[in-house]
Amino acid sequence: MDSKFQSVLEKASLQQDLSKDDIVILLEAKPGEEQQELFKLADSIRIKNHGDVVHLRGIIEFSNYCRNDCYYCGLRRSNTKIRRYRMTVQQVVNAARQAVNLGYNTIVLQSGEDPWYDVDTICQMISRIKEIKDVAVTLSIGERSKKEYLMLRQAGADRFLLKHETADEKLFMKLRPGTNFTHRLRCLKWLREAGYQVGSGNMVGLPGQSLQSLAEDILILKELDVEMAGIGPFIPHPHTPLAGVPAGDFNLVLKTLAVARILLPLAHLPATTAVGTLHPRGRQVALQCGANVIMPNVTPREFRRFYEIYPNKAGTLEDPKQSLQKITDIIKEVGRDLAKGRGDSPKFKTS
Repeated sequence: MDSKFQSVLEKASLQQDLSKDDIVILLEAKPGEEQQELFKLADSIRIKNHGDVVHLRGIIEFSNYCRNDCYYCGLRRSNTKIRRYRMTVQQVVNAARQAVNLGYNTIVLQSGEDPWYDVDTICQMISRIKEIKDVAVTLSIGERSKKEYLMLRQAGADRFLLKHETADEKLFMKLRPGTNFTHRLRCLKWLREAGYQVGSGNMVGLPGQSLQSLAEDILILKELDVEMAGIGPFIPHPHTPLAGVPAGDFNLVLKTLAVARILLPLAHLPATTAVGTLHPRGRQVALQCGANVIMPNVTPREFRRFYEIYPNKAGTLEDPKQSLQKITDIIKEVGRDLAKGRGDSPKFKTS
């Protein structure tokens, strides 16, 4: 084991602050002993702070319309080959009811940035889901105004996921034309001020991304003090400008996840659907590198195949019951148990 790597790993094991250079050294962990020791440390921190349970979040992808034109996303507005859909409030409520009946205690309402759904409509979704059962409701609907974030929170939304995508501002602007990195961070600040449990996150393997910018991603997540961080691989979509670019490296995704766990011991970290798409046992391995959440798809099957951020998404052909059984089997395979309750952040509950 390299002496520099060993020194930084020991520093990390003592929960001492890590510099950007320290993080880069951990991200450079070589296959074999270095990676094994990094993953072992991350997993021990996960056990200490979250135990051996895995929290489930049921995702309803209620619209695949998007006003943005991001180069990496199949939902981009310039993609004319995708079949667009919008679920009605009643269809969303019905899907949420089915998920609650299957045992889910968190419902995630996710869409492209679709202003067709005004704030009152989304507030209606939230309040009607809350009438079924007092589940946690997470929103993942992109950038809205400060006033709208407050209204959605007052309607009962508990959490909000807004990924910063990449900490490299130039790369952000290049891959997300017409959007602004500073405003993205401003929205995350507004969410914090509104009282949400806040989630953010980034992609691994974007073209032009460096280990230094990945280190900055993790430091931004720490600075934001997020309750959840979604870290997954870039997977190219054939109908985007990045169609021919290689997907993110599986091992680098795992190393980024592990380092994030070390710096964010209390945050919930999902074993993402994307990592399960990139590798057949991706979610199992991610659960052993610091992850403690899985987000099964509970979107009705008639819609879910059209929510194609990237192709061949894991679980696309399953119905919600089949998805749950598959995820339950994955959790049992790695010797973990399903969590009970809403799975609020331990930091949030004690703050």
